Amino acid sequence: MTWSPGTAGFDSRTAPAVPSRLASATATSVTTGALSPCVVITLTMLSIKVTMAMPLST
Repeated sequence: MTWSPGTAGFDSRTAPAVPSRLASATATSVTTGALSPCVVITLTMLSIKVTMAMPLST
């Protein structure tokens, strides 16, 4: 039985574990998910301040 190099086992070439497009898409998704609650909270606080500043109509 003859053994030919490169047919089994580890090859000397290295391959990235995650493609760069997938890593970029994941980073964008995480960033968007982290910033969305911040924007919602900021808008809520601003609308509460505006509502509190309005005079009550009687």
